Amino acid sequence: MQSGKILRNHYKIIDILGSGGFGDTYLAQDLDLPGKPKCVVKHLKPKSSDSGISPVAQKLFEREAETLYKLGENSDQIPKLFAHFQEGTEFYLVQEYVEGHNISKELIPGKKLSESYTIALLKGILEALEKAHKNNIIHRDIKPQNLMRRKSDKKIVLIDFGAVKEINVLTTANQPGTTILTIAVGTPGYMPSEQAIGKPKLSSDIYAVGMVGIKALTGKDPHNLPTDPKTGNVIWRNEAKVSNHLANILDKMVHEYFPQRYENATKVLEALGLTTSPQPTPAPRTTQAKTVLPVSSPQQQTLPILKPKPISVTQPPKTLLASNTNISIQEFKTVTVNIRGEIKSRPQHQTEVITENLGNGVTLKMVKIPAGRFLMGSPETEAERDNSESPQHYVEVPEFFMGKYPVTQAQWQAVMGNNPSYFKGANRPVENVSWNDATKYCQKLSQKTGKKYSLPSESQWEYACRAGTTTPFYFGETITSELASYDGTSTYADEPKGKYRKETTNVGKFPPNAFGLYDMHGNVWECCQDVWHSNYNGAPTDGSAWETGGDSNYRILRGGSWINNSFNCRSARRNDNDADYRDNYRGFRVVSSVSVITELTKRLDMIL
Repeated sequence: MQSGKILRNHYKIIDILGSGGFGDTYLAQDLDLPGKPKCVVKHLKPKSSDSGISPVAQKLFEREAETLYKLGENSDQIPKLFAHFQEGTEFYLVQEYVEGHNISKELIPGKKLSESYTIALLKGILEALEKAHKNNIIHRDIKPQNLMRRKSDKKIVLIDFGAVKEINVLTTANQPGTTILTIAVGTPGYMPSEQAIGKPKLSSDIYAVGMVGIKALTGKDPHNLPTDPKTGNVIWRNEAKVSNHLANILDKMVHEYFPQRYENATKVLEALGLTTSPQPTPAPRTTQAKTVLPVSSPQQQTLPILKPKPISVTQPPKTLLASNTNISIQEFKTVTVNIRGEIKSRPQHQTEVITENLGNGVTLKMVKIPAGRFLMGSPETEAERDNSESPQHYVEVPEFFMGKYPVTQAQWQAVMGNNPSYFKGANRPVENVSWNDATKYCQKLSQKTGKKYSLPSESQWEYACRAGTTTPFYFGETITSELASYDGTSTYADEPKGKYRKETTNVGKFPPNAFGLYDMHGNVWECCQDVWHSNYNGAPTDGSAWETGGDSNYRILRGGSWINNSFNCRSARRNDNDADYRDNYRGFRVVSSVSVITELTKRLDMIL
């Protein structure tokens, strides 16, 4: 088609983007919309018989269009399909234009990229692919050229779903029993053996994604890597600097025998510890009779779940004060937002909360944080990141309890007998306290309650903040001043400018994360136990505080504050300050191990 040609009085062709055996792809303008935005027109030329276009081709085209409508509607990482139509013997698809570059621009031959980059790349591809796999759709042509890095948000967008190519794979048309020939659709090097003989599986896509990851780590194209003559598996580890954990996952992704691979994109995300949402909290215990099924029984029964009332422990062990402690299951909603800061969903969650009575009507609420494994730090593709957030590394975090809110002025007063804060308010976070002041509070709180309280380790803090997410904020790709207290006049992504309140706010004013923690983004910087280090080389991986090396006079701060701009409030953002320094934008929250509180849980089990 010539530049300037207009299809259906609607789409004006600007330039050709690519050409192949199945047709051509053009950059176009949508003349019917304000501003005449760009779009992509795919011109498909299926083979037809002398008697006209094959009805099978028509059917495949309609099926493909329906598939693309469905995928694009449910994912921002798959281009939306705007229109599809047929003119004579030719078909047209009109899709969303993705401004950006394809990943081949990043995977430069001979350049070995870092493990953190590779993990972030795998995450982006797999999250896009997950939408297709949940609909039982195989892409069949995953390669760097079909992976776009969108300019606006740096997300990976998966383009060119290969099923449209089936339109050309037809037997003689318009005859009874017409069938589709089984042939290979894909790209050598990224196409596994079962796909090469026309029998692709969901795990065939996993092979291709794994090869993209290996290309990033080794700097070599897949067809330039040797294979084991006995197993057929690709040999690549000697070409890369990579942890055994990631190497083992990639080996499984590209296993020659497809049943040995991960079944789908979700399974790989789980193996990487990059699931897109936290696992649901188990249903609370109730006093109803329990039905126990034999282990060998495949049946499942749905039992009625009653919303539990808070349960007080009336006869605790001697080491605990019965009047001081209450255990309850609390339900709440959080929010997720898109890149424009618009709320996409309000998922429901529940959590176990321990309430400590500090006297005079003041309580301290501690949320149970489940044990888990997460990827700490930020990927190299995250906007406004700092090198101190590298390298990304996995951390195994044991179960613990964490303050539902930053320590408030009322809670500080109940333990320390004074209030040093600049912005006064019983339910505002205590500030104008130093790291040393915060540790003294923990010591006195421990003495008062008989339980061990401390500042969180840095890994505990980030794990608790993320609450199963891997996005810059636990709300999603961005943040707004309707969700946290910070300088909302600064923007992070495509959200509009918001408010700058110029002071702290009451705790709990904004939505919590999926663990039930409030104010993890903004309000006040929060002190962590760790000594400052300029990066994560040598950092603990067991959830403990890093207190060796570095300068013990400088300690970690997390979460941003009311005075900071948006990027300082990211989950991965790190800051440091003198352990004796005080200001009106620094506070803290406390943690406690489960070892003492376990006794309460045991007592709860006895009551139930």
